[in-house]
Amino acid sequence: MSYNWGPNYIVPTPVLKNYSGIVTLREGLDKELLHKELESLNLSGTVTKITNPWYCRKKGAETWIKIGESTDEHQNFATLWNTTELENGQYEVMGLMHVFVKKGNVETVIARQNIVEISIQN
Repeated sequence: MSYNWGPNYIVPTPVLKNYSGIVTLREGLDKELLHKELESLNLSGTVTKITNPWYCRKKGAETWIKIGESTDEHQNFATLWNTTELENGQYEVMGLMHVFVKKGNVETVIARQNIVEISIQN
């Protein structure tokens, strides 16, 4: 069984439809569901680190470009993104959250992605 622990994209403001200039990307997770997922995978252990790299690509493109990365869970893995160099148009943003779990001497990493469509209008 799979549990949807995240990552969950946090929209900067409820009315923001177009991104322009410098924006802050954020993502959260549900720790209770994460632990249930780890148990279902027989990976119960100590979560030693969670990191969230961010990527973007123009809609329809194949290749992702890294925006940044955060390990700051208390700030919802906030990463600043300067969109001023991008062409206006439709883009996809991906948060690829990695959870590092240590059980005994073995470290395992699980990952989940969240992709959202956004519009750049500089």
